[in-house]
Amino acid sequence: MAKPNYGFEKRQREQAKKKKKEDKLRAKAERKVDGSPAEGGEPGEGGETAEPAEGAEPQQPAAGSPAP
Repeated sequence: MAKPNYGFEKRQREQAKKKKKEDKLRAKAERKVDGSPAEGGEPGEGGETAEPAEGAEPQQPAAGSPAP
């Protein structure tokens, strides 16, 4: 009976991990270029701006905060 080639199996696993990581990085870069939000992304990502909408009043600082 032949012995298992553990080195070959390990190399295959490492190559699979590397490919998966590269695919993830490529997809992330494409999302960044497209400007589309990530699936299940955090709030504040994907086109939201910090500027208030037109006609909205600017937010007042909290009472305990020093004025700028």
